[in-house]
Amino acid sequence: MALTRKTVAVFMGGTSAEREVSLRSGNAIYSALKELGYRTVPVDVGPDICTVIKRKRIDLAFLALHGGLGENGSIQGMLEVLGIPYTGSGVLASALAMNKEASKQMFLFHKVSVPRFVLFERTSGTRKIVHRLALERVGFRFPWVVKPVEEGSSVGVSIVRNAHAFKKALQEAFRYGKRVMVEKFIPGKEVHIGILNGRVLGGVEVRPSPEFYTYEAKYTAGLTDYILPPKINPETCRAAEESALKAHQALGCAGATRVDLRISRKGTPYVLEVNTIPGMTETSLLPKIAYSAGISFQQLIEEILRGMIDEVS
Repeated sequence: MALTRKTVAVFMGGTSAEREVSLRSGNAIYSALKELGYRTVPVDVGPDICTVIKRKRIDLAFLALHGGLGENGSIQGMLEVLGIPYTGSGVLASALAMNKEASKQMFLFHKVSVPRFVLFERTSGTRKIVHRLALERVGFRFPWVVKPVEEGSSVGVSIVRNAHAFKKALQEAFRYGKRVMVEKFIPGKEVHIGILNGRVLGGVEVRPSPEFYTYEAKYTAGLTDYILPPKINPETCRAAEESALKAHQALGCAGATRVDLRISRKGTPYVLEVNTIPGMTETSLLPKIAYSAGISFQQLIEEILRGMIDEVS
């Protein structure tokens, strides 16, 4: 059967903190597939997903789920059991990438540079005690980046410059899980590298009007300046691209990913994380990077889909 005659379901929505952005990504992908002539259906993922898959006779799944069960390997595992091919990374790579603790350990094992970090777990003790013990354990100077171990799109992330701000940031991050990472803030530039089917597409430098690339800055038009290609020297750019590809490979990722890095003032790239299901909204970075490389949004979507077919064939 020709690929355009298969039923491609675009999985979107879900229940994570990134639901609204996922719906925007999913609808953009759905429209592109329709325009390309694919038989496609939008699926807002919920508890009845298995029934929906059976009722709609889905052959392939294009994943546009951000965060939570859609990006941590859970949906991928279900689709594996059902025998339905899907776009993007597999179960293990998805789980590793979604967990900042696990991915950091993999990066270190593969000699990919990352910022210094310390991990904290919420216990039965009072918040005051947890906060005091956390302050004592961090072995590097302010500023720090405080983030949940298992969230994306900068959800629950704060930059703190003193002990008073740390307390509030720690409480905010613990709203999204039991484990929190405190990371050394790297002064310099923020660069994101796009990878598609095992090759580097290019990069973009982001300059948000807020202090850092927050959830609001990512998805509100006009709050961030995008510089393509990044304004860094060619040697630093090559080093950033090599680090990004190495991080992608270290986790065993596939399909399209976006690797987030900080470039220090000395030109050293530090990998922050790998996004296995990058955003596909009008302000999203991977489509911007692809367009800069001469790849339209429709072409990007089709390459992701056909890359998935190559993986399973």
